[in-house]
Amino acid sequence: MNAVEIGNAIKFRREFLSLRQEDLAEMSGIAIKTIHLVETGTGNPSVETLDKLATVLGMELVIQVKKIN
Repeated sequence: MNAVEIGNAIKFRREFLSLRQEDLAEMSGIAIKTIHLVETGTGNPSVETLDKLATVLGMELVIQVKKIN
């Protein structure tokens, strides 16, 4: 997934749960501006930030390492 796809998935889940960005910020301890940047695919969040957001949203962050031929 690229940054835009990740952001779309997070935004979709947040809206599905009827949460505002402000709610997600309070629940995750992540700044609203950071959440906005993640959701628009313009931010460069750390794995820790993505994990915090995923945990609050009931999602799982899975990282796969590509096999190099």
